[in-house]
Amino acid sequence: MPESLFARLEPHLPTVQKPIQYVGGELNSVQKPWGDDERTVRWALMYPDAYEVGLPNQGVQILYEVLNERDDVLAERTYAVWPDLEEVMRREGIPQFTVDSHRPVRAFDLLGISFATELGYTNMLTALDLAGIALHAVDRTDDDPVVVAGGHSAFNPEPIADFVDAAVLGDGEEVVLAISEVVREWKADGRPSADMPSARDELLRRLAVSGNVYVPKFYDVGYAADGSLTGVRPNVPGVPARVRKHTLMDLDAWPYPRSPLVPLAETVHERFSVEIFRGCTRGCRFCQAGMITRPVRERSITTIGDMVENGIRRSGFDEVGLLSLSSADHTEIGDLATGLADRYDGTNVSLSLPSTRVDAFNITLANEFSRNGRRSGLTFAPEGGSERMRKVINKMVTEEDLIRTVAAAYSHGWRQVKLYFMCGLPTETDEDVLEIADLAKKVIAKGREVSGHNDIRCTVSIGGFVPKPHTPFQWAAQLDHETTDERLRKLREEVRTDKRYGRAIGFRYHDGKPGIVEGLLSRGDRRVGRVIEQVWRDGGRFDGWSEHFSYERWMTAAESALAGTGVDVDWYTTRERTYDEILPWDHLDSGLDKDWLWEDWEDALDPDSVDVEDCRWTPCYDCGVCPEMGTDIQIGPTGQKLLPLNVV
Repeated sequence: MPESLFARLEPHLPTVQKPIQYVGGELNSVQKPWGDDERTVRWALMYPDAYEVGLPNQGVQILYEVLNERDDVLAERTYAVWPDLEEVMRREGIPQFTVDSHRPVRAFDLLGISFATELGYTNMLTALDLAGIALHAVDRTDDDPVVVAGGHSAFNPEPIADFVDAAVLGDGEEVVLAISEVVREWKADGRPSADMPSARDELLRRLAVSGNVYVPKFYDVGYAADGSLTGVRPNVPGVPARVRKHTLMDLDAWPYPRSPLVPLAETVHERFSVEIFRGCTRGCRFCQAGMITRPVRERSITTIGDMVENGIRRSGFDEVGLLSLSSADHTEIGDLATGLADRYDGTNVSLSLPSTRVDAFNITLANEFSRNGRRSGLTFAPEGGSERMRKVINKMVTEEDLIRTVAAAYSHGWRQVKLYFMCGLPTETDEDVLEIADLAKKVIAKGREVSGHNDIRCTVSIGGFVPKPHTPFQWAAQLDHETTDERLRKLREEVRTDKRYGRAIGFRYHDGKPGIVEGLLSRGDRRVGRVIEQVWRDGGRFDGWSEHFSYERWMTAAESALAGTGVDVDWYTTRERTYDEILPWDHLDSGLDKDWLWEDWEDALDPDSVDVEDCRWTPCYDCGVCPEMGTDIQIGPTGQKLLPLNVV
């Protein structure tokens, strides 16, 4: 039974920044006894970033609660420690710990790591090393936890295949319980090795043959002389050639989190969030999240109402965010907004709809959600600056749509609008990017016209485009960082030099270098693992934070780690792929038909192609998910209403 490390940790906390993030004890956190039952399955759940980013993460909170509801399962949380505490822990011999009971991570049966972005990979290596777990999966013993990767980045886990024992694709609620059951049965059987080299390998084999889990060591990767892949094939009998994603179909049956964690330290999101539906079929070609989470599955209006009420009561939060990839697309969003606004009218509870499409926005909806809260700025994402670019990415929002929408907002009292765009999209030119400035100026002009005021603001926020696996753009060449930065410089100058509108337009952007590293990691294969490890050994930590990120460190590591392989950073990033090329993730099944993705990629390049409609409202266009996964779109309306509560 592992002892708490807190007595060793506590004397050093006054010497590090934000020590409160390491002490645990948050409202609704769980401290279960370790117990002496050998069959108990123990999980350490990690979000590989700082506490302030990791604690609000919905995925980790949901799994934490789902697992701890089981009497024969225990789950605790761990986060990346800042470099100042890492230094202390190495000096004092304190291993990576959980924040709930401060138990050593290496004592657990499983270490589940949820990756929302690939830039958390170096933090994973820090945690493994601090925990005393061998970095490479092949070097681990039966005493080490099974390291399982999840989250959106797990749809191509090949760059971290050397470091993780397993990966899970898709929704986690059901599969973590299935994994727990396999581990429990293996323990009950006496931890057998059967015909495998070790008991650990037998456990991994059981996980792999269940079809629930991808185990990289049970697959061999072949390479051609030119560095391209020749295939990824199983090397153990019974292991599936393709590993399928998991899809949770009945969201109403899983109304989590029921008991949201309330942080003791400041975090990036100070609110209670309810996921109102999962999946998106708008068909934006750049959007990995929309592609890999299909089909659309809505929560009913009554379940959402119950989750909001329960979450407020259990947490004390006074802000509720209704989350999804495009929240205003919920078929009952109007009734939901009115019902929640009526229910909490006159209270201090405010409601927000963080994700809203231009063509789904209406003033009635916005007014309902701001009835009890302050009227903050509105955010819309045209993504492409020109009409042509929006057609390329299948973002069916016209300039007329955008101007009409912001006119309605400004005329009803809003003063601030934020517009989000991407730079570096396929076929993009300098002129496409400069049209962002023209669009922002038209937004300001229209706002001044309809409101009669000059205090109108528009913030333009621009991110670099990174091609992602399992999207039509997975074959696209990524724009080099020099061209990205030059286009953004031209755009910034275009905005700043306009005396009529320049001061009313805010401009926020990221330079192109982090995007190149993200591109290397998102479409990489197993050889990229050498780069990740070298960066980490050279001091790479918290690469998602600009103050810690070093492009030079990544490029230097890549040059040495990829020497002799026939490939380099450009091969992974700025090179366009062909249809016949075997992609590192082809053996991982997101449900999307590869031929359909290729046809959509060709349509993006064809100026005469027809827009791909949302299949929620049109006939099926054969993306493959529903028949492949045995699923179906689940949308309302249900005809149910959200009734006010009796306030005591």
